[in-house]
Amino acid sequence: MNSVERVENRLAKLPVDRVPNLNIIMQFAARYIQVPYGKYCTDYRYLVEGNLTCCRKFGIDMVSAISDPFRETAGFGGAVTILEDEVPRCTDYLIKKYEDVRKLRPVDPASSGRMHDRIKAISMYRQECSGEFPILGWVEGAFAEANDLRGMYQLMYDIRKEPELVKELVEVCLEQGILFAKAQIKEGADWIGIGDAAASLVSPQFYKEVVLPAEKILINEIHGAGAKVKLHICGNTTALLELMAESGADMIDIDHLVDLKTAVEKIKGKALVCGNFDPVSVLLEGDPETVKTHVRDCLSVGGQDIIISAGCEVPKNTPIENLTAVSEALLELS
Repeated sequence: MNSVERVENRLAKLPVDRVPNLNIIMQFAARYIQVPYGKYCTDYRYLVEGNLTCCRKFGIDMVSAISDPFRETAGFGGAVTILEDEVPRCTDYLIKKYEDVRKLRPVDPASSGRMHDRIKAISMYRQECSGEFPILGWVEGAFAEANDLRGMYQLMYDIRKEPELVKELVEVCLEQGILFAKAQIKEGADWIGIGDAAASLVSPQFYKEVVLPAEKILINEIHGAGAKVKLHICGNTTALLELMAESGADMIDIDHLVDLKTAVEKIKGKALVCGNFDPVSVLLEGDPETVKTHVRDCLSVGGQDIIISAGCEVPKNTPIENLTAVSEALLELS
């Protein structure tokens, strides 16, 4: 059974030879192939090499085009600084006053260097590993992109003082996300990941009124274009679990800050749960036996409703033997 078959069977609640391993690799992959992260997230060839190398070496079951949250931000015209060996940063928020929102227009992803680079990664994956690994494209959720354009502090202030203008900004970001997702699907993405990290900081009421409707529209558009969806919201999403389960996502990532038993109870039957041991205390700072214990614990709690992953990205300096221990534990339990 290869990775495509393994993930599809797990999603359909059919037998698998082992539970899929969907650890997210970004900075770890660049370090593993000895490429500065600035090159990894600006040249799709390094991103593809790093993912394929690590997936084959460590038994990870999905290649991904994720690298940082600022692909769409750059396309809109935001100031994104590429650092030599760190994650890119937005150094000057594009939306300084809300008159700027009404000037904002979605752009063709192929016309934006950073978005087009991700599209080329998907195309290269299709050539190199289609049928072997599921191919995961990536977009920012509309609310997360609004945060990238406006800044966290100011956006949270605006939610109270200018709620209608926040909704306008989210709508434009949603249009961009749909365009970007469809461009990746056209090139061969089987799945689209939606990163909506900023949503973990809002109330359930705001999530229900603003964030969730945008996620639902984006997910419906992705499904209509022929791909599946992985919803990724970092942080403590305990208060949002039932709402996230209504999004229509096929898989929902759960960070380590959330009780896994609670997450499975709230989500099962609506989506597959992906998670959720601590990437720092377990994967980075632990040892192989610690890692295996946490993998076993997650499977014990999640049963047939879970796919294994750390709660978020594999840390850059994770010991090789610790990441290897994830796949070893899954094989031992198969």
